[in-house]
Amino acid sequence: MKTTIAILGLLLLILFEFARVYLIMPMPGSQNFDSIEIAYFLGSNKWIIRFIGYLMVSVPLFLILRNGVKKEKLIIGGLTAMYLIVFYVFTFQMEADKMFYQPTKVVTTSLSKNKIPDNKLVIGVVIDSVASAYPIQLIGYHHQVVDTMNGHPIMVTYCTVCRTGRIYSLIVNGKQETFRLVGMDHFNAMFEDATTKSWWRQSTGECIAGPLKGYKLKEFKSEQLILSAWARIHPNTQILQPDPLFKEEFEQMDTYDKGISRGDLTKRDTASWKNKSWVLGIQDGANAKTYDWNQLTKQRIIQDSLPNNPIVILLENDTASFHAYSRIVNKEILIFHKKQDSIWDVNTGSKWNYEGVCVDGKLKGNMLKSVRCYQEFLHSWEFFHPQSIRYND
Repeated sequence: MKTTIAILGLLLLILFEFARVYLIMPMPGSQNFDSIEIAYFLGSNKWIIRFIGYLMVSVPLFLILRNGVKKEKLIIGGLTAMYLIVFYVFTFQMEADKMFYQPTKVVTTSLSKNKIPDNKLVIGVVIDSVASAYPIQLIGYHHQVVDTMNGHPIMVTYCTVCRTGRIYSLIVNGKQETFRLVGMDHFNAMFEDATTKSWWRQSTGECIAGPLKGYKLKEFKSEQLILSAWARIHPNTQILQPDPLFKEEFEQMDTYDKGISRGDLTKRDTASWKNKSWVLGIQDGANAKTYDWNQLTKQRIIQDSLPNNPIVILLENDTASFHAYSRIVNKEILIFHKKQDSIWDVNTGSKWNYEGVCVDGKLKGNMLKSVRCYQEFLHSWEFFHPQSIRYND
């Protein structure tokens, strides 16, 4: 009986250590079903579960090692060694925050001192007239970078498996919070706060497990474009610089901007409407719509109407920088067309630039209202925005 109890206890401990990490990491099949509540229970109660398991096996182990026959000792010794190996690997090597580290020091600099190439994609944000740019090559490895902009503590996040860049306020319930990368939920990066140990989804900023479930982080509006395009609009921008400690990791991310990756999870499918196809997503209140990146690349301009919000999406000549705006100006819905490299509205014949500013004509000086628009993998946008419909011209 003591041998059976010891074997069963050690097997359950091994299974627990495996399941605890399997459910929140991108392993075969792990991200394809709803297991977040089970994963959170296992993760938040890991030391209680371990303690019960250790109590279960401690007495039988002692008796076997003291009085057991050689065969029993070999079996139990082998299982014990296996558990210790599994415990070490899944605790110190395979947990998310042991695989991807935050920068040891966050350094931003001006354009004159910047070392990031102009053609690199960045996530740009403006807070109280202060502009900053965060290269995807860097934040894609780190998954999160904590910074302060004009007194606002922010968390710049990126999930390479979903191709999602978001910037959130770190203020939760009136105080600055600290987060760590804890794993994944349906292939999307997930963070744990230090105060309540709740789990938060990167793509939406929503708390999905724990005491703060249902709470949403405040999101700061951001744009994705190449650095030279961002700098043209914001010449006084600050740019995040690489931490030299992670030089090798950044080099492995060098081609991610272009959709070229060594791993299937982060590599782009260049066809349209496939799981790993690039799309643009727009969420406008309760309405969401998905736009094919290949179509935008071909047309360079897409005009559409969400309920009560006619929009235009513009792609710059670099074929990477995009902008989305409302087409309503002075209560009139404008219709745009591109002629060579210029943007004109049909209504008044006025000329506009990519920043949404009218630079010539009857509407000179007017500015289009920006609309939040994200580039993502199709599987990510449609899973986290299940009400989204696909645009077909």
